[in-house]
Amino acid sequence: MIPVPEEAIEERFLAATGPGGQNVNKVATACQLRVNVYALGLHPETYRRLRVLAGSRLTSGGVLVLTARRYRTQEANRADARERLAELLARAEEREARRVKTRPSRAAKARRVDEKKGRSAVKAGRGKVRLD
Repeated sequence: MIPVPEEAIEERFLAATGPGGQNVNKVATACQLRVNVYALGLHPETYRRLRVLAGSRLTSGGVLVLTARRYRTQEANRADARERLAELLARAEEREARRVKTRPSRAAKARRVDEKKGRSAVKAGRGKVRLD
């Protein structure tokens, strides 16, 4: 788990869209979380994976922007944004499994060659019939 210092996080509350009646027009309930990724001190590989996972949510200045507007209250949206941040960082921290090179055995190569010869013989027998 990557610790996120409070100095790296900036929160803004915006007017949300969707259901909520007059409340939507009056109260800024959507939470926009802005995180300075450089302040997290990530390993270069973790940063590379985070860039791929974040996509357009990561600005060229290294600021990750997450907007949470799923709920009707500021507190719930704030918690949701922080939870999504933690989940994104956890996924970026996971290493992909290394590929182990394999090579076919001598018997497998021989079987492949035999199959190719068999197919070749079948196709050779499909030619025009010559009456000699």
